[in-house]
Amino acid sequence: MAVYALTGFSLVSLLSFGYLSWDWMKPGLVADVATSPMEKSLPPSFTRPPHIIFILTDDQGYHDVGYHGSDIQTPTLDRLAAEGVKLENYYIQPICTPSRSQLITGRYQIHTGLQHSIIRPRQPNCLPLDQVTLPQKLQEAGYSTHMVGKWHLGFYKKECLPTRRGFDTFLGSLTGNVDYYTYDNCDGPGVCGYDLHEGENVAWDQSGKYSTFLYAQRVSKILASHSPKEPIFIYVAFQAVHTPLQSPKEYIYRYRSMGNVARRKYAAMVTCMDEAVKNITWALKKYGYYDNSVIVFSTDNGGQTFSGGSNWPLRGRKGTYWEGGVRGIGFVHSPLIKRKRRTSWALVHITDWYPTLVSLARGNLSNVPGLDGYNVWPAISEGKESPRTEILHNIDPLYNHAKYGSLEDGFGIWNTAVQASIRVGEWKLLTGDPGYSDWIPPQTLTNFPGSWWNLERLTDGLRKSVWLFNITADPYERYDLSEQRPDIVRALLTRLVHYNRTAIPVRYPAENPRAHPDFNGGAWGPWASEDEVEEWEGGGGEPPKSRSKKKKCKICKLRSFFRKLNTRLMSNRI
Repeated sequence: MAVYALTGFSLVSLLSFGYLSWDWMKPGLVADVATSPMEKSLPPSFTRPPHIIFILTDDQGYHDVGYHGSDIQTPTLDRLAAEGVKLENYYIQPICTPSRSQLITGRYQIHTGLQHSIIRPRQPNCLPLDQVTLPQKLQEAGYSTHMVGKWHLGFYKKECLPTRRGFDTFLGSLTGNVDYYTYDNCDGPGVCGYDLHEGENVAWDQSGKYSTFLYAQRVSKILASHSPKEPIFIYVAFQAVHTPLQSPKEYIYRYRSMGNVARRKYAAMVTCMDEAVKNITWALKKYGYYDNSVIVFSTDNGGQTFSGGSNWPLRGRKGTYWEGGVRGIGFVHSPLIKRKRRTSWALVHITDWYPTLVSLARGNLSNVPGLDGYNVWPAISEGKESPRTEILHNIDPLYNHAKYGSLEDGFGIWNTAVQASIRVGEWKLLTGDPGYSDWIPPQTLTNFPGSWWNLERLTDGLRKSVWLFNITADPYERYDLSEQRPDIVRALLTRLVHYNRTAIPVRYPAENPRAHPDFNGGAWGPWASEDEVEEWEGGGGEPPKSRSKKKKCKICKLRSFFRKLNTRLMSNRI
């Protein structure tokens, strides 16, 4: 029997957290833009393809937006969502690379070979080159395409870079996380390098600028230099609010009453990102794009609860297949929406943006068969029923198999030791090890997460390998119905078997020492030669060891010194 314990807070008090708001028109990072008569007019019809701005945040928890009852101030996101359509049945993936790959390709991980973990900096791996990407389809439709922010889809050879995968311009990082000021990233002890790139070159001159500010300013610059008469697609993949927890002091000061230091810094980063979104919105209005624009906002995965994030009241966290890991914050804001100012419960998945946005752009989808996404614009704009009825969250054959799973527990058709999850209608099935499964209230106490009594724990289930929930009736996954409804379990296992038959081999090659930044002048970047690539790319086998001697890097010792000095300075920040 499950035993639950929640102390320190009442459920009612936690759910009643409000948010502080300030004037929507308060000056931010750019000057105010007066509202013109055109902005007050009725929205135009689709007489020409709309400008598309896709904003993706990193590790922002489900609870960490004002309109979900957060104690974090997000007035811009609250306003944009309130005036548009909130997506409250919206799903993403539990970690970085999978969400980004599915957004860019419109395909499940099992159909790109990226179903295990993330693409790591030293792996000879990237988004498969045979995939036609979302920006490539928009280029075909006549769009100017730009990316600002975090790529994290591989870079071991130049063909993998954003500018080779459909983006006209790129400013951002290639790896998974960097310092917000120095843009250094360490992939293990002593394996550190600089990671900020302009196009296909290292952007050394941008070091020292806080990335959230830098990226918002770049978007404004792109809009200022482009004509609103020509369609534009801008993919803004903020580094925020991924670790390291760094923010300008003026934002931290607003949360000085927060006892938990990690939550305080995290909250400051979220609010800073919110203000950056406000400035992007202002730029759209200032330069004449807004009336024919579609703004999509999405998180990439659940919040990391031990780094300040909160997914309350959902179960689990980033890296898990519980709702806290895969249910995202999402909304669409656009003058072109027919039914605005509402909440949509239509089932939507991150793969759906590919066909939805290409369709809005009047692009051609006939030459990209086999997409896993659906065009959900009628559901979003008009309130029609979603064409999506199920979601394959993932099947990961390489993840540690559950100790107590077996083929017998899967009715002889599925090995329940394998990590997998699927949603069909209102039912959700999980097998294998879904990941950390506690419910974690917002981290308001000074010594969280050290206080175990701040968690609501499920004390049994450790010997299980199958869970079934009615997500519509039980969105917090508190009542496992796998024993009561074996018929549903079997039906969903059958769907997993179906999907697994369509899966391609996992692409997860061993790391190559030649990727070390010291071989590339102290920066992360492409390192594989074409001759080597043909031998082992896409396999999973051992790449050949480097035959070249280590290049001398005169600045490496100096950079190492400044990294250590910077680390000490950062540790002393508020």
